[in-house]
Amino acid sequence: MNIDIHPSWKPYLQTEFDKPYFKSLTDFVKTEYKNHKCFPKGSDIFNAFNHCSFEDTKVVIIGQDPYHGDGQANGLCFSVNDGIPHPPSLINIFKEIETDLGISYPKSGNLMPWADQGVLLLNATLTVRAHQAGSHQNKGWEQFTDAVIQVISEKKQNVVFLLWGGFAKKKKKLINAASHSILETGHPSPLSANRGYWFGNKHFSKTNSLLEQVDLTVIDWKLE
Repeated sequence: MNIDIHPSWKPYLQTEFDKPYFKSLTDFVKTEYKNHKCFPKGSDIFNAFNHCSFEDTKVVIIGQDPYHGDGQANGLCFSVNDGIPHPPSLINIFKEIETDLGISYPKSGNLMPWADQGVLLLNATLTVRAHQAGSHQNKGWEQFTDAVIQVISEKKQNVVFLLWGGFAKKKKKLINAASHSILETGHPSPLSANRGYWFGNKHFSKTNSLLEQVDLTVIDWKLE
């Protein structure tokens, strides 16, 4: 696994790359990609960081696992490649944006334009074996991505963290609430959304309101 990550992150994460657990993780990922079909493709593993530099990061959305279906995962949580049908959670995200902001439902499920504006779309686990959800959990990725959240919390100010569902909410303990804003709601998956835990959270308008309060450019959530 090549650590192909935007240079802006290296001063903050190099200590993680040098730790024994990350060396073991690298060996594991290399072996998995060699012997099995895995997602996302190797060059996309660190896409979340490569499309959102440390300096630009002003919103963090935390996911759990990459999509494990063919052609879906592109290295950004909840995002799929152009031309790929939208998974159920992404459909519910777009529906909430529609009602929250009056933005029309997009054709593309590729969230790259959000990342390019400073939204870090961070999965807790950055790789997965094809068609085997959670297959790369507990191999070291979570330790690395927890460190990423802590670094952002310690070294930046006024970042908006969006914690969707029980798994993401557990990351709250890593974030200094005195320096940052934390918005919590249910997961956008149908199971949670259909029980009334997702729709109406207005996280997208609330995020922009919080960014405006600290004189940061708001996110244009509209996609094509």
